[in-house]
Amino acid sequence: MKTPFKVLFLLFLTIFCTKSFSQKIVEYYEPLKNDSIRVGIGENDFLPFIQKGYTLMLPENKQIKGVLIFLEDSKYDNKNRSSKQMYTQASEKGFAVLSVSTEIPLDFYFSKSSMISTHKLIQEIFTTQNLPNDNIFFLGTSLVGHRAMRYIKFMKESDFEFQLNINGIVICNFTMDFTRKWYQHKRDIRINRIDLWEPKFINYLLETNLGGTPKTNPENYYNFSSYSYFDEKNENVKIYKDYRIRAYIEPAIKYKLTKQLRTLYENNATDMVGFLAELELDGNKNTELIVLQPEDNPSEKKNTQSTWDAINKDELMDWIQKQTKK
Repeated sequence: MKTPFKVLFLLFLTIFCTKSFSQKIVEYYEPLKNDSIRVGIGENDFLPFIQKGYTLMLPENKQIKGVLIFLEDSKYDNKNRSSKQMYTQASEKGFAVLSVSTEIPLDFYFSKSSMISTHKLIQEIFTTQNLPNDNIFFLGTSLVGHRAMRYIKFMKESDFEFQLNINGIVICNFTMDFTRKWYQHKRDIRINRIDLWEPKFINYLLETNLGGTPKTNPENYYNFSSYSYFDEKNENVKIYKDYRIRAYIEPAIKYKLTKQLRTLYENNATDMVGFLAELELDGNKNTELIVLQPEDNPSEKKNTQSTWDAINKDELMDWIQKQTKK
Protein backbone atom coordinates (compact mmCIF):
# COMPACT_ATOMS: atom_id res chain seq x y z
CA MET A 1 0.00 0.00 0.00
CA LYS A 2 2.96 2.33 0.54
CA THR A 3 4.05 2.52 -3.09
CA PRO A 4 0.66 3.54 -4.53
CA PHE A 5 0.29 6.16 -1.78
CA LYS A 6 3.71 7.65 -2.57
CA VAL A 7 2.93 7.67 -6.27
CA LEU A 8 -0.39 9.42 -5.66
CA PHE A 9 1.26 11.91 -3.32
CA LEU A 10 3.97 12.76 -5.86
CA LEU A 11 1.33 13.11 -8.58
CA PHE A 12 -0.67 15.49 -6.39
CA LEU A 13 2.45 17.49 -5.56
CA THR A 14 3.36 17.79 -9.24
CA ILE A 15 -0.12 19.01 -10.18
CA PHE A 16 -0.17 21.44 -7.24
CA CYS A 17 3.23 22.89 -8.12
CA THR A 18 2.26 23.24 -11.78
CA LYS A 19 -0.88 25.18 -10.89
CA SER A 20 0.86 27.26 -8.23
CA PHE A 21 3.87 28.34 -10.26
CA SER A 22 2.22 28.84 -13.65
CA GLN A 23 0.91 32.23 -12.56
CA LYS A 24 2.48 35.40 -11.19
CA ILE A 25 0.50 37.68 -8.87
CA VAL A 26 1.24 41.40 -8.64
CA GLU A 27 -0.68 43.23 -5.93
CA TYR A 28 -0.78 46.74 -4.50
CA TYR A 29 -3.29 48.30 -2.10
CA GLU A 30 -3.04 51.63 -0.30
CA PRO A 31 -3.25 51.75 3.51
CA LEU A 32 -6.82 51.62 4.80
CA LYS A 33 -8.33 55.05 5.52
CA ASN A 34 -9.70 55.31 9.06
CA ASP A 35 -13.00 56.89 8.08
CA SER A 36 -16.47 56.00 6.81
CA ILE A 37 -19.24 57.32 4.56
CA ARG A 38 -22.96 57.70 5.16
CA VAL A 39 -25.22 55.21 3.38
CA GLY A 40 -28.58 55.96 5.02
CA ILE A 41 -30.50 58.30 7.29
CA GLY A 42 -30.01 56.30 10.50
CA GLU A 43 -27.39 57.18 13.10
CA ASN A 44 -25.53 53.93 12.38
CA ASP A 45 -25.87 54.00 8.59
CA PHE A 46 -22.18 54.27 7.79
CA LEU A 47 -19.73 51.98 5.99
CA PRO A 48 -15.95 52.09 6.51
CA PHE A 49 -13.71 52.84 3.55
CA ILE A 50 -11.99 49.93 1.82
CA GLN A 51 -8.54 49.64 0.28
CA LYS A 52 -7.85 51.29 -3.05
CA GLY A 53 -5.60 49.23 -5.29
CA TYR A 54 -5.34 46.25 -7.59
CA THR A 55 -4.45 42.60 -8.01
CA LEU A 56 -2.99 41.42 -11.31
CA MET A 57 -2.57 37.79 -12.34
CA LEU A 58 0.04 37.29 -15.07
CA PRO A 59 0.52 34.00 -16.90
CA GLU A 60 4.19 33.08 -16.65
CA ASN A 61 6.29 31.99 -19.62
CA LYS A 62 3.58 32.95 -22.08
CA GLN A 63 3.02 35.89 -24.37
CA ILE A 64 0.07 37.87 -23.00
CA LYS A 65 -2.70 37.90 -25.61
CA GLY A 66 -5.20 40.05 -23.73
CA VAL A 67 -6.51 41.22 -20.36
CA LEU A 68 -9.69 40.37 -18.44
CA ILE A 69 -10.75 43.25 -16.16
CA PHE A 70 -12.96 43.06 -13.05
CA LEU A 71 -13.85 46.25 -11.16
CA GLU A 72 -14.22 44.50 -7.79
CA ASP A 73 -14.37 45.77 -4.23
CA SER A 74 -11.26 44.97 -2.20
CA LYS A 75 -13.29 43.86 0.81
CA TYR A 76 -17.02 43.40 0.44
CA ASP A 77 -16.70 41.00 -2.49
CA ASN A 78 -14.22 38.93 -0.45
CA LYS A 79 -11.39 40.52 -2.44
CA ASN A 80 -11.28 39.41 -6.07
CA ARG A 81 -13.79 36.64 -5.45
CA SER A 82 -15.05 36.66 -9.04
CA SER A 83 -11.78 37.24 -10.87
CA LYS A 84 -9.99 34.42 -9.03
CA GLN A 85 -12.41 31.97 -10.62
CA MET A 86 -10.90 32.83 -14.03
CA TYR A 87 -7.20 32.62 -13.13
CA THR A 88 -6.57 29.06 -14.29
CA GLN A 89 -8.56 29.33 -17.52
CA ALA A 90 -7.11 32.75 -18.39
CA SER A 91 -3.55 31.66 -17.67
CA GLU A 92 -3.89 28.61 -19.91
CA LYS A 93 -5.03 30.85 -22.79
CA GLY A 94 -2.34 33.51 -22.20
CA PHE A 95 -4.60 36.16 -20.66
CA ALA A 96 -3.83 38.40 -17.69
CA VAL A 97 -6.59 39.06 -15.11
CA LEU A 98 -6.83 42.45 -13.44
CA SER A 99 -9.03 43.39 -10.48
CA VAL A 100 -9.28 47.09 -9.54
CA SER A 101 -10.86 48.66 -6.45
CA THR A 102 -11.59 52.23 -5.38
CA GLU A 103 -11.72 53.19 -1.70
CA ILE A 104 -15.53 53.58 -1.71
CA PRO A 105 -17.37 50.60 -0.17
CA LEU A 106 -20.00 49.16 -2.52
CA ASP A 107 -19.08 51.85 -5.05
CA PHE A 108 -21.84 52.51 -7.62
CA TYR A 109 -19.58 54.90 -9.57
CA PHE A 110 -21.89 57.83 -8.97
CA SER A 111 -18.92 60.21 -8.93
CA LYS A 112 -16.43 61.00 -11.66
CA SER A 113 -13.67 60.81 -9.03
CA SER A 114 -14.23 57.06 -8.63
CA MET A 115 -14.01 56.45 -12.36
CA ILE A 116 -10.97 58.71 -12.74
CA SER A 117 -9.29 56.84 -9.87
CA THR A 118 -10.00 53.54 -11.61
CA HIS A 119 -8.75 54.87 -14.93
CA LYS A 120 -5.47 56.13 -13.46
CA LEU A 121 -4.85 52.77 -11.80
CA ILE A 122 -5.55 50.90 -15.03
CA GLN A 123 -3.26 53.19 -17.02
CA GLU A 124 -0.49 52.81 -14.43
CA ILE A 125 -0.78 49.02 -14.45
CA PHE A 126 -0.76 48.76 -18.24
CA THR A 127 2.32 50.99 -18.39
CA THR A 128 4.39 49.49 -15.56
CA GLN A 129 3.52 45.88 -16.38
CA ASN A 130 3.80 46.40 -20.14
CA LEU A 131 0.36 44.89 -20.76
CA PRO A 132 -0.89 44.75 -24.35
CA ASN A 133 -3.70 47.22 -25.00
CA ASP A 134 -5.58 44.74 -27.14
CA ASN A 135 -8.16 42.01 -26.59
CA ILE A 136 -9.52 43.75 -23.49
CA PHE A 137 -12.62 42.23 -21.92
CA PHE A 138 -14.62 43.56 -18.98
CA LEU A 139 -16.46 40.97 -16.91
CA GLY A 140 -18.67 41.02 -13.87
CA THR A 141 -21.79 40.34 -11.90
CA SER A 142 -23.71 42.63 -9.57
CA LEU A 143 -21.86 45.93 -8.92
CA VAL A 144 -18.76 44.59 -10.70
CA GLY A 145 -20.70 44.50 -13.96
CA HIS A 146 -22.47 47.80 -13.33
CA ARG A 147 -19.13 49.53 -12.71
CA ALA A 148 -17.78 48.18 -15.99
CA MET A 149 -20.70 49.71 -17.89
CA ARG A 150 -20.31 53.03 -16.07
CA TYR A 151 -16.55 53.13 -16.62
CA ILE A 152 -16.86 52.37 -20.34
CA LYS A 153 -19.50 55.10 -20.74
CA PHE A 154 -17.35 57.60 -18.84
CA MET A 155 -14.26 56.88 -20.95
CA LYS A 156 -16.20 57.13 -24.22
CA GLU A 157 -17.46 60.55 -23.17
CA SER A 158 -14.03 61.77 -21.95
CA ASP A 159 -10.93 62.95 -23.76
CA PHE A 160 -8.27 61.02 -21.85
CA GLU A 161 -5.27 60.23 -24.02
CA PHE A 162 -5.08 56.65 -22.74
CA GLN A 163 -8.06 54.58 -23.88
CA LEU A 164 -8.49 50.83 -23.61
CA ASN A 165 -9.07 48.90 -26.82
CA ILE A 166 -12.10 47.03 -25.53
CA ASN A 167 -13.13 43.97 -27.49
CA GLY A 168 -15.98 42.56 -25.43
CA ILE A 169 -18.06 42.59 -22.27
CA VAL A 170 -19.37 39.66 -20.23
CA ILE A 171 -22.36 40.82 -18.18
CA CYS A 172 -23.91 38.64 -15.52
CA ASN A 173 -27.16 39.15 -13.60
CA PHE A 174 -26.97 42.79 -12.56
CA THR A 175 -29.24 45.82 -12.57
CA MET A 176 -29.13 47.93 -15.72
CA ASP A 177 -32.38 49.87 -15.27
CA PHE A 178 -32.26 51.89 -12.06
CA THR A 179 -35.74 53.29 -12.57
CA ARG A 180 -37.03 49.73 -12.37
CA LYS A 181 -34.72 49.05 -9.42
CA TRP A 182 -36.03 52.03 -7.45
CA TYR A 183 -39.63 50.87 -7.93
CA GLN A 184 -38.64 47.31 -7.00
CA HIS A 185 -37.24 48.52 -3.70
CA LYS A 186 -40.24 50.74 -2.99
CA ARG A 187 -42.39 47.62 -3.32
CA ASP A 188 -40.00 45.61 -1.13
CA ILE A 189 -40.29 48.24 1.59
CA ARG A 190 -44.07 48.43 1.24
CA ILE A 191 -44.76 44.69 1.53
CA ASN A 192 -41.94 44.15 4.09
CA ARG A 193 -41.28 40.43 3.42
CA ILE A 194 -37.46 40.46 3.18
CA ASP A 195 -34.48 42.04 4.92
CA LEU A 196 -34.88 45.71 3.98
CA TRP A 197 -31.26 46.81 4.43
CA GLU A 198 -30.41 46.60 0.74
CA PRO A 199 -33.63 48.24 -0.60
CA LYS A 200 -33.27 51.15 1.83
CA PHE A 201 -29.51 51.44 1.22
CA ILE A 202 -29.74 51.48 -2.57
CA ASN A 203 -32.74 53.81 -2.76
CA TYR A 204 -31.03 56.21 -0.36
CA LEU A 205 -27.94 56.29 -2.59
CA LEU A 206 -30.00 56.69 -5.75
CA GLU A 207 -32.12 59.53 -4.39
CA THR A 208 -29.11 61.27 -2.83
CA ASN A 209 -26.81 61.03 -5.85
CA LEU A 210 -29.37 61.36 -8.66
CA GLY A 211 -31.17 64.35 -7.23
CA GLY A 212 -34.50 62.80 -6.33
CA THR A 213 -36.65 59.90 -7.47
CA PRO A 214 -37.52 58.59 -10.95
CA LYS A 215 -40.75 60.55 -10.57
CA THR A 216 -39.04 63.87 -9.88
CA ASN A 217 -35.85 63.49 -11.91
CA PRO A 218 -36.28 60.73 -14.51
CA GLU A 219 -33.52 61.95 -16.86
CA ASN A 220 -30.83 61.42 -14.22
CA TYR A 221 -31.99 57.84 -13.74
CA TYR A 222 -31.95 57.24 -17.50
CA ASN A 223 -28.44 58.65 -17.76
CA PHE A 224 -27.20 56.50 -14.89
CA SER A 225 -28.72 53.32 -16.33
CA SER A 226 -27.04 51.33 -19.10
CA TYR A 227 -30.56 50.59 -20.33
CA SER A 228 -34.04 51.59 -19.19
CA TYR A 229 -37.39 50.29 -20.37
CA PHE A 230 -38.86 53.71 -19.55
CA ASP A 231 -36.36 55.67 -21.65
CA GLU A 232 -37.72 56.01 -25.19
CA LYS A 233 -34.36 57.20 -26.53
CA ASN A 234 -32.03 54.79 -24.70
CA GLU A 235 -28.99 56.74 -25.87
CA ASN A 236 -26.66 54.88 -23.51
CA VAL A 237 -27.19 51.60 -25.36
CA LYS A 238 -25.39 53.05 -28.40
CA ILE A 239 -22.19 53.22 -26.35
CA TYR A 240 -21.92 49.43 -26.39
CA LYS A 241 -23.07 48.68 -29.94
CA ASP A 242 -19.58 47.88 -31.29
CA TYR A 243 -18.60 45.37 -28.60
CA ARG A 244 -18.99 41.62 -28.50
CA ILE A 245 -21.35 40.99 -25.60
CA ARG A 246 -22.33 37.83 -23.78
CA ALA A 247 -25.06 38.08 -21.12
CA TYR A 248 -25.78 35.54 -18.39
CA ILE A 249 -29.12 35.56 -16.62
CA GLU A 250 -30.70 33.31 -14.01
CA PRO A 251 -34.35 34.36 -13.62
CA ALA A 252 -34.94 31.96 -10.68
CA ILE A 253 -38.63 32.85 -10.95
CA LYS A 254 -40.00 30.25 -8.54
CA TYR A 255 -37.27 30.99 -5.96
CA LYS A 256 -37.95 34.74 -6.02
CA LEU A 257 -41.70 34.23 -5.81
CA THR A 258 -41.43 31.75 -2.93
CA LYS A 259 -38.65 33.40 -0.92
CA GLN A 260 -39.15 37.09 -1.71
CA LEU A 261 -42.66 37.45 -3.18
CA ARG A 262 -41.07 39.22 -6.14
CA THR A 263 -42.69 39.41 -9.56
CA LEU A 264 -41.14 39.03 -13.01
CA TYR A 265 -40.64 42.80 -12.97
CA GLU A 266 -38.38 42.63 -9.89
CA ASN A 267 -35.75 40.67 -11.80
CA ASN A 268 -32.41 41.68 -13.33
CA ALA A 269 -33.11 39.33 -16.25
CA THR A 270 -35.75 41.83 -17.40
CA ASP A 271 -33.09 44.53 -17.82
CA MET A 272 -30.53 42.36 -19.56
CA VAL A 273 -32.93 40.94 -22.15
CA GLY A 274 -34.18 44.45 -22.87
CA PHE A 275 -30.60 45.68 -23.23
CA LEU A 276 -29.79 42.98 -25.79
CA ALA A 277 -32.97 43.77 -27.72
CA GLU A 278 -32.00 47.44 -27.97
CA LEU A 279 -28.46 46.49 -29.05
CA GLU A 280 -29.94 44.38 -31.83
CA LEU A 281 -32.06 47.33 -32.95
CA ASP A 282 -28.89 49.45 -32.97
CA GLY A 283 -27.16 47.00 -35.28
CA ASN A 284 -25.04 44.91 -32.90
CA LYS A 285 -24.98 41.38 -34.30
CA ASN A 286 -22.38 40.12 -31.81
CA THR A 287 -24.54 39.46 -28.75
CA GLU A 288 -25.36 36.21 -27.02
CA LEU A 289 -27.75 35.34 -24.19
CA ILE A 290 -27.08 32.44 -21.83
CA VAL A 291 -29.97 31.47 -19.54
CA LEU A 292 -29.02 29.40 -16.49
CA GLN A 293 -31.69 26.85 -15.65
CA PRO A 294 -32.38 25.52 -12.11
CA GLU A 295 -30.30 22.40 -12.81
CA ASP A 296 -27.32 24.58 -13.80
CA ASN A 297 -26.96 26.09 -10.33
CA PRO A 298 -27.17 23.75 -7.33
CA SER A 299 -26.77 26.59 -4.81
CA GLU A 300 -29.71 26.93 -2.44
CA LYS A 301 -29.26 30.68 -2.37
CA LYS A 302 -30.08 32.43 -5.64
CA ASN A 303 -28.37 35.79 -6.01
CA THR A 304 -26.05 37.60 -8.39
CA GLN A 305 -22.88 36.03 -7.00
CA SER A 306 -24.27 32.50 -7.09
CA THR A 307 -25.09 33.02 -10.77
CA TRP A 308 -21.47 33.93 -11.50
CA ASP A 309 -20.23 31.01 -9.40
CA ALA A 310 -22.34 28.58 -11.46
CA ILE A 311 -21.05 29.69 -14.87
CA ASN A 312 -18.90 27.22 -16.79
CA LYS A 313 -15.64 29.18 -16.78
CA ASP A 314 -13.87 26.87 -19.23
CA GLU A 315 -16.60 27.39 -21.82
CA LEU A 316 -16.64 31.14 -21.10
CA MET A 317 -12.88 31.36 -21.66
CA ASP A 318 -13.28 29.47 -24.93
CA TRP A 319 -15.85 32.07 -26.02
CA ILE A 320 -13.49 34.92 -25.08
CA GLN A 321 -10.67 33.35 -27.06
CA LYS A 322 -12.91 33.05 -30.11
CA GLN A 323 -13.65 36.79 -29.92
CA THR A 324 -10.01 37.83 -29.78
CA LYS A 325 -8.27 39.67 -32.56
CA LYS A 326 -5.35 37.70 -33.93
